[in-house]
Amino acid sequence: MNVLVLNVGSSTVKFQLVRTDQERLTRNTDEKLARGTIERLGGEAVLSLRAGDGPPKKTTAALRDHRAAVEYVISWLVSGDSGVALGGRAEIDAVGHRVVHGGERFTRSVRIDEAVLQGIEDTIDLAPLHNPANLKGIRAATSVLGAGVAQVAVFDTAFHNTLPPHAYLYAIPYQLYRRYKVRRYGFHGTSHRYVAHRWRQLTGTSREGTHLVTMHLGNGCSACAIRGGDSVDTSMGFTPLEGLVMGTRSGDVDPTILDYIGAKEGLSLGEAEALLNKQSGLLGISGLTNDMRELLAEAGEHADRRANLAIEIFCYRARKYIGSYLAAMGGAEGIVFAGGIGENAPEVRARICQGLEWAGLTVDAGRNAALVGGREGAFHAEGSRLGAWVIPTDEELLIARDTYRVVSGVPARF
Repeated sequence: MNVLVLNVGSSTVKFQLVRTDQERLTRNTDEKLARGTIERLGGEAVLSLRAGDGPPKKTTAALRDHRAAVEYVISWLVSGDSGVALGGRAEIDAVGHRVVHGGERFTRSVRIDEAVLQGIEDTIDLAPLHNPANLKGIRAATSVLGAGVAQVAVFDTAFHNTLPPHAYLYAIPYQLYRRYKVRRYGFHGTSHRYVAHRWRQLTGTSREGTHLVTMHLGNGCSACAIRGGDSVDTSMGFTPLEGLVMGTRSGDVDPTILDYIGAKEGLSLGEAEALLNKQSGLLGISGLTNDMRELLAEAGEHADRRANLAIEIFCYRARKYIGSYLAAMGGAEGIVFAGGIGENAPEVRARICQGLEWAGLTVDAGRNAALVGGREGAFHAEGSRLGAWVIPTDEELLIARDTYRVVSGVPARF
């Protein structure tokens, strides 16, 4: 089955075309036929298109909206210029969509129909920046490919539906949860689910024996406690702002800071919240950048004090969450790092793991240094009681696999 995966933002479209079926996903031999990104929709958009493992083709095109972007992608996929072996649009069997928020209603990936569309719309209050864009992507695919092509929604929040009440409820008046569903939802669920599944494949561990702390570390960051294959706690909460230090997000703060900053700086509540979302984190501490690679370079080459402080706070917060999850779960088999920073910054991994010797973790520095550029594997030393792994995440592949399963009626266990 050829599955077109769409990850749609307010002015962006990311896509992959994946060929998968039961045999391929069982053997981990799914084929990635093409991928790409389209940015700056609404004017002269910037495109990067790649067939297979070939070099990316960079170009620009006047694309006024999401429909125009999806039309461009599909026209490119079936053209002779792309190098993708598709005979026509009819060979796109299904479309899988990343949808950020499913609320309490959507606890599994589902085939999209009018009731599902309404359910996603009903959740817009919980994800006002993301769900409207996700809906535009669904409607664009329907317009371009026709209503007869199966479409599936894969929700970032779904993996965390197994959180127990003591983990997802906040200590605020209970009626606020009853009335408005104010609770911890968690995000990056597709990534945490993928790396946990891949760890099981690599180690030959059963789902029930999967006890991990997974760390998705990129511009957005989250930790997840996985017990018996289920998510039992996660660092992001009602919104993606809570939890770890991120590129531009503060992570955990005392909520009264919002009112205090607003009064001192003359900011509205919305402006103070935007400051925590867009001007904080690594960028806010360093005053330089939200890019960990640049911070590591500044700290290493120029001994920049604030760059090093940003890195240290980032690593300390991550280590603190790992320790709390190990305590909450009564231990784990391993820690798994994923995401742009988790996969490509051995120094950051080492600094996070430093101080976890009490939990039985001993890092092999050579193994850790070698795990960059998409390589996966373990970097704990021989005899370490707690494992440490790097597993590059692949959310698009999981979306394609879920789309195949839903369309084919093959049960997918989260």
